[in-house]
Amino acid sequence: MRHSRLFPIKYKIMVICITVIILPVLVMTISSYYSSERLLAQNYTNLLTDLAKQTNIRIDEFLKEIEKITLLASNGLSDNLSATHEGSFPIQDFLREGDEQNEIAAYNILMNYIMMKDRVFSIYLYNLNGGQDLFVSPNQPIDPDFKVANELWFKKFMHDNDRTITLTTRIDEQLENKILAVSHARKIHDVASGELLGVIVVSIDIKFIEIVNRNLQEGLRSRFMIVDENDKIVYNVNDRLIGTLFRDNVRPPESLNVVVTSPLSQQKWTTYLYMPLDELTADGKILGHNLVTLSIVLVLFAAIISIFLSHVITTPIKKLLRNISLVEKGQFEQVEHIRSRDEIGHLSVRFNKMSHELKRMVERMQREEIEKAKAEMRALHDQIKPHFLYNTLGSVKWIASMQQADKIVEMTDALISMLRYATRSDGTLVTIREEIDNIANYVTIQNVRYYDCIQMKYEIEDRLLDYHMPKMILQPIVENAIFHGLAELEEDGVITIRIQPRGSDIVIEVCDNGIGMDQHTIQNFMEDKLEADKGTGIGLHNVQRRIQLHFGKPYGMQVASQIGEGTTFTILLPAITETT
Repeated sequence: MRHSRLFPIKYKIMVICITVIILPVLVMTISSYYSSERLLAQNYTNLLTDLAKQTNIRIDEFLKEIEKITLLASNGLSDNLSATHEGSFPIQDFLREGDEQNEIAAYNILMNYIMMKDRVFSIYLYNLNGGQDLFVSPNQPIDPDFKVANELWFKKFMHDNDRTITLTTRIDEQLENKILAVSHARKIHDVASGELLGVIVVSIDIKFIEIVNRNLQEGLRSRFMIVDENDKIVYNVNDRLIGTLFRDNVRPPESLNVVVTSPLSQQKWTTYLYMPLDELTADGKILGHNLVTLSIVLVLFAAIISIFLSHVITTPIKKLLRNISLVEKGQFEQVEHIRSRDEIGHLSVRFNKMSHELKRMVERMQREEIEKAKAEMRALHDQIKPHFLYNTLGSVKWIASMQQADKIVEMTDALISMLRYATRSDGTLVTIREEIDNIANYVTIQNVRYYDCIQMKYEIEDRLLDYHMPKMILQPIVENAIFHGLAELEEDGVITIRIQPRGSDIVIEVCDNGIGMDQHTIQNFMEDKLEADKGTGIGLHNVQRRIQLHFGKPYGMQVASQIGEGTTFTILLPAITETT
């Protein structure tokens, strides 16, 4: 067979050294580059988030002031929340009566509001009582042909039960100049009768949002817009986009922009601030160029170091290979000690020790094989005893059969089955079916003694018979029921074994109709305090201990009994459908 050409170890060392240096450098370079980009993006994101929140606070404050104007005006109050004259409400009086004096008073109140609040350019007072409407604006001419009753928002507002409404950005059609405005409308009710008198609408120039945003974002190249709950644009620097759907026109792709959002508390609006990523990563690109240059220098340094290391390492390795060849031939005494004060020298020492340990291990394994053979012989001799007992019982059964002693034949069969069941060594778990068969054999033997006075009843679903449980759990319990419960009865005794599923567990109940036990006797049984000649209770403590050692504290046995009413043993076991 032709061997493939060897790849010299010195070249492997060179490749490994270069790789070991290059990989961390590449990882650090890439990680540093992207970390710097993420850090810059995060910093700008935090900045934009703070700006968005500050912008929203300013806008919310402005909208609250406008809403306050409509509230005060609807009650005919001045800004200090007092009536203009005691018992007089000029705006409501104007809507109710429409005389010139009330009109002048209402006009003056509304004009004062406009003068006090920047960017409020008009206030409309629509009379629903059949009287004249009132329009107040210092600089804006009104369109005389405009009818507010034809406006969709007005119809909806009159139909709804809402007292106020904020109209998102729209063209104020009532003005001849058609200014973009945000308006707040409120229904005015008579303070005495509650009758609806009219509607007041306060309009503000949408430019107030631009001023707020410009003052806060000075020096930043971010873009700003506001979107309402219907995904329509409330504000954008491009007036033509106002009122269009945000997702269809100007939603910025998040893969190319840093985007932050912030909801307004006063309205169901959302502020969007976004900045292109390429404007954020200019500094990161400079850092990336520097990292690439550093990586190239480190690679060249790694190549020089790898050549030197390969020469230093390969010489003692060749000596170690010669030692390995000697060990393969069994010439342990001729192995040369490599005097190298590094890992190769240490490896040589460990190799020599391993060779000697291998020799001792082989000798030890030979000794263990001999001991194992001896143990198997002892086990074979031990098996002779139960086989001898089975053969002896078989002879007894045969003699009883010849003499037609059917009870002895039946009892001998049961005893042989119990002995085989007890001495089997194929594991600690058996099927419930096998455990029940063992109980049947045990009761058969006891019925010979008690003249068939013991009856067994089984309430078990067929599918549960193939579940598994620890061996020899039920026999000590049935034995206890016979000797401590049924033996002193004058009538036939009945033992019922009931097995039921409970979640992922099974519950086994062994009930008898015996004389019962008091709590002191039960405690002695469970704590193994009864003497062997006073009963069979010493097996119950063993049953409890075996169950809990096998499955843990949640499982085990409980005893419930009353004098004269029998005893019930309840065993909780996990439902085991198969064993491994």
